[in-house]
Amino acid sequence: MEHIELFFKSIFIDNMVFATFLGMCSYLAVSKKVSTAVGLGAAVIFVLAVTVPLNWLLDQYILQEGALSWLGEEYASYDLSFLSFIMFIATIATMVQLVEIIVEKFSPSLYNSLGIFLPLIAVNCAILGGSLFMQSREIPSIGLALTYGVGSGIGWFLAILAIAAIREKIRYSAVPPALRGLGITFIITGLMAIGFMSFGGMLTGGDEKKEEKPKVEAKVEKEEIKKEAKEIVAENTNIN
Repeated sequence: MEHIELFFKSIFIDNMVFATFLGMCSYLAVSKKVSTAVGLGAAVIFVLAVTVPLNWLLDQYILQEGALSWLGEEYASYDLSFLSFIMFIATIATMVQLVEIIVEKFSPSLYNSLGIFLPLIAVNCAILGGSLFMQSREIPSIGLALTYGVGSGIGWFLAILAIAAIREKIRYSAVPPALRGLGITFIITGLMAIGFMSFGGMLTGGDEKKEEKPKVEAKVEKEEIKKEAKEIVAENTNIN
């Protein structure tokens, strides 16, 4: 259940593009055609699915304060958290290089259409953001880190696929000259972000149930206080 909740939350509620507006450079530049958007989106899913669990391992066993205790007691006080950015980016760059080699080998046409934006995944803020969010939210297990990475990648993939499909259609629409290009793209992105905000109510049912219990207890306490007050008034009346 925890995996399913995190999976759907990372896709819809905490969508990298629509919730935090990360990875916008690639999102805007490579979303003119659906074919290139699909290729880049698949590459982002792969990179996030690999780098988030790898960076979770780095964070848990190397970077956190006391993470090196497995090497011996003399290393238990070491804190290498200041190396988080460097280590995370190094891991991401390695995986992106692997993706670039694979795409160039098996799909030269996609490699040529993506151009400079494929190696730029290495500095895509959405990729680094996935690892940093994993670290800041203190995801407890590598399985949940994998779920979060895959879900975040799918969320980014859906965002770029949706905007690419819309941009292909609006080429034949009567868009005002002042809004053609990035102008109408930003407007559509904002509208889709508002639409994705509606998914925020998907996981609030449990919180409401938890809040009901204190209200019931407070009501019972008020009734008991009223009952005691009536008894005291009745006793005083009998004495008089």
